[in-house]
Amino acid sequence: MPNWANIDTVLLDMDGTLLDLHFDNHFWLHVVPQAYAKKHQLSLEDANTHMLKKYEAVQGQLQWYCLDYWQQELQLPIMELKREIQHLISIREDAIVFLNALKAAGKELILLTNAHRDSLSLKVELTELDMYLDKLISTHDYGVSKEQQNLWQQVEVDLKFDRTRTLFVDDSAAVLAAAKEFGIGHLLAVANPDSKQPTRILSGYENITDYRDILPI
Repeated sequence: MPNWANIDTVLLDMDGTLLDLHFDNHFWLHVVPQAYAKKHQLSLEDANTHMLKKYEAVQGQLQWYCLDYWQQELQLPIMELKREIQHLISIREDAIVFLNALKAAGKELILLTNAHRDSLSLKVELTELDMYLDKLISTHDYGVSKEQQNLWQQVEVDLKFDRTRTLFVDDSAAVLAAAKEFGIGHLLAVANPDSKQPTRILSGYENITDYRDILPI
């Protein structure tokens, strides 16, 4: 249970933290390889192998999250493909009650996502997630991802939060490690980001599977 009396600001990841990660996993691991195979006349197996190499080459870098980069790199209409499966975009069932409880407790709620602005806009359009948050920030506005210390330095200057009185919630071990290195005082890992996948514990952090277990009293 976070000590809510010691927390003023809550920074929240989007995909896998507030939204079900199933949409993104399905898109990048199934939809994109299938489209790539069709365009380049490859077997699905070859396309999957090719795509995994491309993903690994930029993992953790801003390009990995950049739709413009992938559209150019793959010569595929990325946003069109996303809209074809947009019905899979959904808010975690425990997220809204969590956000409402934090707001009622007087916490500042800020979305801090590596998602590209086009992807963020699509998800806000379909979920109205912005209704529950004070600010929505895409790291693309800073030109660097959450895995990098420079991002945290820039965001702290802009938002003027007290890092020792800030809670950061994410489902990525690499991102949580970067936040820890920066000195964010309270960290929470989401152990079940994809509703279609088994729970996995991120070692070294407090893990949560249901926000309703940690609502401020």
